[in-house]
Amino acid sequence: MSSESIPVRWLEPPDHYQYGTTFGLPWERGKYKSGDTTYTCRTHTGENIPLQSWVLAYWPDDSIKWTAHAIPAGQAPKDGYIVHATVNGENKPSQEPPKGISIQDSDDCITVSTGAITATFPKSGRTLISSIINNAGRTVSTNGHLVLLTQSSILDGDLPSEPAITHHKLTSTITSTTLERAGPIRTTIKITGHHSPPSTQPSTPSNQPETLLLLPFTLRIHLHASSPLLRLTLTHTFSPSPLPHPYNHIRGLALRLTAPLAPAAPYDHHIRLTTTTGSTLLAEAAQGLTGLWTDPGAAVRAAQVAGQPVPPPETWSEGEMPGGEGLRWVPVWRQWRLTQPGPDACTLRKRTGGAQGGRAWVGVPPRAGSDAAGQKAGGVAYVGAAGRGGVAVGVRWFWERWPTGLDVGAAGGDGDDEGELTAWLWSPDGGSGPMDLRPWRGSLGEEGRYDEQLAAMRVTYEDWEEGMGSAEGVARTSELCLLATDGTPGEEELAALTRCVRSPPVLVARSERIRDTGALGTYWCPAAEQQEPECSSGLQRDLDSKLDFLFNFYKGQVEQRKWYGFWDHGDIMHTYDADRRTWRYDVGGYAWDNSELSPDLWLWLYFLRTGRADVYRMAEALTRHTGEVDVYHLGKYKGLGTRHGVQHWSDSCKQARISNALYRRFFYYLSGGDERIGDLMEETLETEKAFLTLDPYRKVRKDRATYRPDPNALTISLGTDWSALAAAWFIEWERRGPLWQEAKSKLLTTTRGIGSLANGFVTGQVTYNLLTGEILPPVEDPENRGVVKVSHLSAMFGLFEICADILDSLAADTPPGFKEAWLSYCRYFNAPADEQIERFGVSFGNLQLKQGHSRLTAYVSRELDDPSLASRAWNELLYSDGYRANAPWTTQNIGGDGPTSSVDEAPWISTNITSLYGLAAIQNLAILGENN
Repeated sequence: MSSESIPVRWLEPPDHYQYGTTFGLPWERGKYKSGDTTYTCRTHTGENIPLQSWVLAYWPDDSIKWTAHAIPAGQAPKDGYIVHATVNGENKPSQEPPKGISIQDSDDCITVSTGAITATFPKSGRTLISSIINNAGRTVSTNGHLVLLTQSSILDGDLPSEPAITHHKLTSTITSTTLERAGPIRTTIKITGHHSPPSTQPSTPSNQPETLLLLPFTLRIHLHASSPLLRLTLTHTFSPSPLPHPYNHIRGLALRLTAPLAPAAPYDHHIRLTTTTGSTLLAEAAQGLTGLWTDPGAAVRAAQVAGQPVPPPETWSEGEMPGGEGLRWVPVWRQWRLTQPGPDACTLRKRTGGAQGGRAWVGVPPRAGSDAAGQKAGGVAYVGAAGRGGVAVGVRWFWERWPTGLDVGAAGGDGDDEGELTAWLWSPDGGSGPMDLRPWRGSLGEEGRYDEQLAAMRVTYEDWEEGMGSAEGVARTSELCLLATDGTPGEEELAALTRCVRSPPVLVARSERIRDTGALGTYWCPAAEQQEPECSSGLQRDLDSKLDFLFNFYKGQVEQRKWYGFWDHGDIMHTYDADRRTWRYDVGGYAWDNSELSPDLWLWLYFLRTGRADVYRMAEALTRHTGEVDVYHLGKYKGLGTRHGVQHWSDSCKQARISNALYRRFFYYLSGGDERIGDLMEETLETEKAFLTLDPYRKVRKDRATYRPDPNALTISLGTDWSALAAAWFIEWERRGPLWQEAKSKLLTTTRGIGSLANGFVTGQVTYNLLTGEILPPVEDPENRGVVKVSHLSAMFGLFEICADILDSLAADTPPGFKEAWLSYCRYFNAPADEQIERFGVSFGNLQLKQGHSRLTAYVSRELDDPSLASRAWNELLYSDGYRANAPWTTQNIGGDGPTSSVDEAPWISTNITSLYGLAAIQNLAILGENN
């Protein structure tokens, strides 16, 4: 069959209207070729939907593996859509060519019209979005730019000797503005730049290294046909200041827009804010006409409350203010400030003085009917003029990434005809002070001595080394939306916008479809509930129940333990402290998890197994965190990630196992090719170069006095190192990225090298030629007689998954010896000592994580069709270390009187074991099926 129809469903129940959506679809190997396939889209009732399509990935035979698709804004059918793929030249569904977006690309700017709005993006200067024009042809926003507030030092106390602190304001400076993707349904603008003081020229010398730019940024703006919404993905990469010391500490980070309000009078300038559920937190005008001693009349008051144009004052005759007499005595409010200083508290104030200050702030009480109760804001603010429209800004994960804020400025008349919107990603008014990126601790006497550092690690589990706890080079990506309106938005429109901002609509194929194609691996399968109930065995039901328990526990811990904040949101903690009844947030390597033992893979495979929206959202937040905050994106450690610790960058163990591109791959394809995630995966191609700067084994190698990193002879691990390198190469090859041919060559060369080793993966560490990809035996085994060096961690950071993907993809073209080397490792890791001795001459010793390795046993049992190995795999999962079948599998509720102080506790749970149990249960069920 050369054509087929693929249903796609909404992840969550949609609103009746969607602002344009992009999604990904997988395809079987060998079925469709690029250029020979046409894609069309219809609703389940047969309505044609315009569709833009492009290829994201290919199988090794150049057939299509993943495609991305975009649909325009419009009504959102609850049952989703059907995408039809047809080979060109055959009978296919008729559909008009998609029309929608028009683009003008000049030397100075790029202008994009969606049919609902027109937006212009300059190619130089400080302004990133010079104008947004609404559907009525009125300009509702200008001068969109970034703001960076800094200060010279951090006040640590009240001592007289504290130095004077100076404050500074910097703004965005454009390096480049490009049309990253142009299409009739979806267009993406990419703007790169940095921040500079207003006194400097807004230009970037072409030879200026990225590491010498102050807070470089990448802003992507996505526009969909017929949509009034702009989706923004904004990445800040935190770099050391090349400027004088006063710019070293960040106290504010924001996107700021101007909103033209003339010729409307202040009583027609409207401000709106929402709660986290979308209900109205604030709905006011700059000059209030309600509650006055002198009543302007019911019609006047009703118009203002509804956000409609107030009748001209000279026509007022109904109330006690004929002709608007006395209107000049009503103060005009000029600024509103919403601050979210923590996950459970927001404050709202306003004042009559504008941005220049000079007037006291007045607290704003919660609005009647509001569900915020002074706790969580929705992250959406609007300013505009009645009858003319305005602009709304929305910040995703607003309260989760505190301290955040929204400032709304309204025009005050007397020649002041512009309002202002500022979305603070780090609020200077948030109560947290400046962003403190200093190391959390100093030396305890172990500086300069590796043996002392290892001894300290055995106490606190922290791998500390002087100068290695720097945040220079980590990043954070924020998601925002801008909505242009033709009038003052009503409560339902604002509620729908808030829902869209907080949970952007997602379209996905059914899990069965994804699994059948093998495009995201063959080591998982949908749960029985997604198929037929009678397909579920007792063991499957029991394991699914335990998987559900573990996910729900961690989801609850995020909410109850408040794992939130600008830097922390998305991550989870590593280990619990039963004595203090809290997670070990302050104990060395036991604090933030930083992808240790692959929780990213656990959550994504659990989403694919269940299709649950809450699992997707948690996996998405984790992906946004671990790929950005836990990894270096510029500087000498670029491409490496940081091991688990009190700060996300504090541990001195900088390794490829944390930055593994495999952890981002699921979200990339499901989302339809999120461009920022694409950047992160591409960055990992440079990981191997970091081995020349930092030897990951410097503290434990026996030859550390003589070893010097050599690009022709690097020591790498076949577990945590090679698996990360192989994932980067594999993904670059399937994406056909700019370096795909080199990536393909290195992947094939290294797999061939591994296959030629006497002991394959059991060798542990090898000699790697960074220039050619050649793998040779370790230096202590020049004749390749066989070395045994097995670690319990080697296969726990994506090695299992990438080997399975390579073998599935290459099939008969797999380099000789590689499959046998992998199957041997899978068979013998958990094997009895006598079997290990018989095969390798020595036993592997007392290894840990047998439960997590049960999936390796399951894999080899299937490949060799060996029932005894299948039985061994189930025993390893159910009765070895980790979570045994007779574990408590319950939580205890502890805490105080209120719901916010009550928490669930399970001291027997650890994140390491949860990740491995989750992966092993999901993968054993997929590999062994009913063979239990």
